[in-house]
Amino acid sequence: MSSKIPCAARRVLSHPAGWIATGFGSGLVPVAPGTFGTLAAFVPWLVLRELPLPAYLLALLLAFALGTWAANWTIRRLGVHDPGLIVWDEFIGLWIALIAVPAGWVWLLAAFVLFRLFDILKPWPVGWADRRVGGGFGTMLDDALAGIYALICVQASAWWLAGA
Repeated sequence: MSSKIPCAARRVLSHPAGWIATGFGSGLVPVAPGTFGTLAAFVPWLVLRELPLPAYLLALLLAFALGTWAANWTIRRLGVHDPGLIVWDEFIGLWIALIAVPAGWVWLLAAFVLFRLFDILKPWPVGWADRRVGGGFGTMLDDALAGIYALICVQASAWWLAGA
């Protein structure tokens, strides 16, 4: 697989959709591209977090649509269903997990770990979406659902700890 990455990188990075789908190249690492893509998603999130909640949600919706387009293009270009180098879906999943995240690095770490956990374990309906929904939309959907699970866990934990 690693011998195919330089060729795939050239094919994908020749178009703006490829840069977006690969999370600005973060998905091209040969080991654990999803984890590296999720880590890279923190960089643009530093700007997103400054937005008021309605603007954050609108940006998230637009980024999901942009990711669907970019993933569709990349899937067609490579001829592979949901190739690992597509990590824009990890960006979206993490950004969902970080909606209204409480202040502090512990909460950022919790959102990161929970999102990766749900993305890897794929509980229902994450796994269902991963298996049944194709194309760029399917690539984006399963990570968005994993992000929702992480969001629920982070917010529930924050609420519970605030009352303790």
